[in-house]
Amino acid sequence: MVFRVYHVLNNLRESLRPALEKMGKGFASTGLSPNFWTFVGLGFALVAAVIYGMGMEFGLVIGGLLLLVSGFFDMVDGQVARITGKSSKKGEYLDSMFDKISEVAIFLGILVGGYAEPYLVLLAITLSLLVSYARAKSDLINIKLQGIGIGERAERLLVIAIVGIIGFMDYAVLIVVVIAGITLVQRMVFTVKNIKE
Repeated sequence: MVFRVYHVLNNLRESLRPALEKMGKGFASTGLSPNFWTFVGLGFALVAAVIYGMGMEFGLVIGGLLLLVSGFFDMVDGQVARITGKSSKKGEYLDSMFDKISEVAIFLGILVGGYAEPYLVLLAITLSLLVSYARAKSDLINIKLQGIGIGERAERLLVIAIVGIIGFMDYAVLIVVVIAGITLVQRMVFTVKNIKE
């Protein structure tokens, strides 16, 4: 099931690529900076986290939809940066940090809302952060890990949003644990194989 979810998400990403490029041009025409859209994405993620944390009726649906909107703007900032040529180290730093802040907030909301077993939520966020740490550590030794692994951040949050919306957040968190764990191992193996002594 985990690999089926990954396959579906991977195909979805590829099929949406042309539409994303057109969308990026539209948002770039507003004249607003990529960093602005990064802040917008963070804002939606934090609101989603609060909704999850409240444990309210239809919280999984509302939180999931807000999380999808956040993911949309997370794509927008990168597209705008590429189209306008305004990619910057500051923008990359903010994007990376906001990604981690929003991911931690989402899992905290799920934990507080009681949508999954606490130990699973803790394991999911720990493995998710280790996946990101593995990439950051490899970047320091000039080994690029983008695209390495079955469960990058986008895939993990899509699982949380979509599987959560249909009412199975406990399974969504479990899937994240599995794909994040596999991704961590894949990244470690790839890095070790490519280290030049």
